[in-house]
Amino acid sequence: MKSIIQMILAVCFISAAVVAGLNAKASGFERSRLLVDGKVFSVELAATPDERSRGLMFRTEMAQDAGMLFDFGSAHDISMWMKNTFISLDMLFIDKNGVIVGIEKRTVPKSETIIPTPRPVRFVLELNGGSADHFGLEVGEKVEGLPR
Repeated sequence: MKSIIQMILAVCFISAAVVAGLNAKASGFERSRLLVDGKVFSVELAATPDERSRGLMFRTEMAQDAGMLFDFGSAHDISMWMKNTFISLDMLFIDKNGVIVGIEKRTVPKSETIIPTPRPVRFVLELNGGSADHFGLEVGEKVEGLPR
C-alpha cells in the first residue's frame, strides 16, 4: 500500500512539473535568468516586435522573482506604456553596457501615459511594482546575464 501511495505521489509531482513547464512555454516567450545586485530574476525575453508589443499585457499576477526583459537589439530612445497591463510594474532602463540608467517605479495599470527612457537604452526590465524598493535596486547598478 505504501509503495502505491508513493507511486501516486510521484506521478502527481511529475504531472505538476510538466504542467508548469507547459504553462511557461504557453506564453511563447523564451526564458532566462538575470542577476541584479545579487538578486536572481527569472525573466521572459521579449526580443521581436510582436513580443515587445505584447509584453506583459493581460497578466493578472507575476512571481516575486519574475519579470520580462525587452531587448531592442541596440540603444534607442524608447517609450513604454501600460495599456492592457493589469499589474503595476517597475521598469528598469538598461543601457547597452548593462547599467541601469533609470527606474520608473510603480507604474499605473492600464495607463496609456507614455513612459520615456531617460536616455537611449537597449533593454527594459519589467518587474513587479515595488520590486526596485523591495530589493534595493538603484540607478548605476550592473545587470548580468543580458543577451549579447
